[in-house]
Amino acid sequence: GSFGSVYRARWISQDKEVAVKKLLKIEKEAEILSVLSHRNIIQFYGVILEPPNYGIVTEYASLGSLYDYINSNRSEEMDMDHIMTWATDVAKGMHYLHMEAPVKVIHRDLKSRNVVIAADGVLKICDFGASRFHNHTTHMSLVGTFPWMAPEVIQSLPVSETCDTYSYGVVLWEMLTREVPFKGLEGLQVAWLVVEKNERLTIPSSCPRSFAELLRQCWEADAKKRPSFKQIISILESMSNDTNLPDQCNSFLHNKAEWRCEIEATLERLKKLERDLSCKEQELKERERRLRMWEQKLTEQSNTPL
Repeated sequence: GSFGSVYRARWISQDKEVAVKKLLKIEKEAEILSVLSHRNIIQFYGVILEPPNYGIVTEYASLGSLYDYINSNRSEEMDMDHIMTWATDVAKGMHYLHMEAPVKVIHRDLKSRNVVIAADGVLKICDFGASRFHNHTTHMSLVGTFPWMAPEVIQSLPVSETCDTYSYGVVLWEMLTREVPFKGLEGLQVAWLVVEKNERLTIPSSCPRSFAELLRQCWEADAKKRPSFKQIISILESMSNDTNLPDQCNSFLHNKAEWRCEIEATLERLKKLERDLSCKEQELKERERRLRMWEQKLTEQSNTPL
């Protein structure tokens, strides 16, 4: 997990496989998890309070993380039904956190590594180490991982639940492209590109229009314009009723060789943009250095007696 090591263990008295997340101390995550109960949220079993072995005990998701699945050969078998089912799983889990849980929770660190696959193939959202109970618009510290982070989170500005909508868009993009977001770019480079240049992940030109439009809505710079998860669930339901979409989507998924070059071309452009900026910064520093030397020389000359 993002905020502690996770181990597979056996709860002997219950004869059950569990996941144990080791922590230095029992943190807010345990308090958050203890009040949550939903099919698409990892199930909380309890805490370990024997110092120094603090930990959180949850259900064990035997098929690993969504990130590992997407970036393995297994993802080659993904079709539209698969993506729609999983996209809906995550959206329903997030809608529960925002609107139906005993307390409203903003996850703040939604990414494919924090979504796990249960033995029955159901997706479960986990790793609430960055989450906060939400009362009003909340100011939050810089956490999470840059490629999945909304611009306002990167800037440590006040955030609302739609920061999770932005992250959801990145997870959906991962499922559609089976690529690593902003692959090869450093975290701070991504932060600069997203915030200062308003760059977003490449949506291939052959991506079905309804998916492309949903991604763009999720990535709106203005957080108020992003859809809620209730709206996202409704959009996904409408897409499920589109009889033309399965053929379009499956054609897109199976022709990755044709559109992958678009993603790679954008990455090269972004890397060049970042390199050019670094060069300009170096040039400015060099100019400043020369100017200081020139000023120093003039000062020395003016102080030299005739």
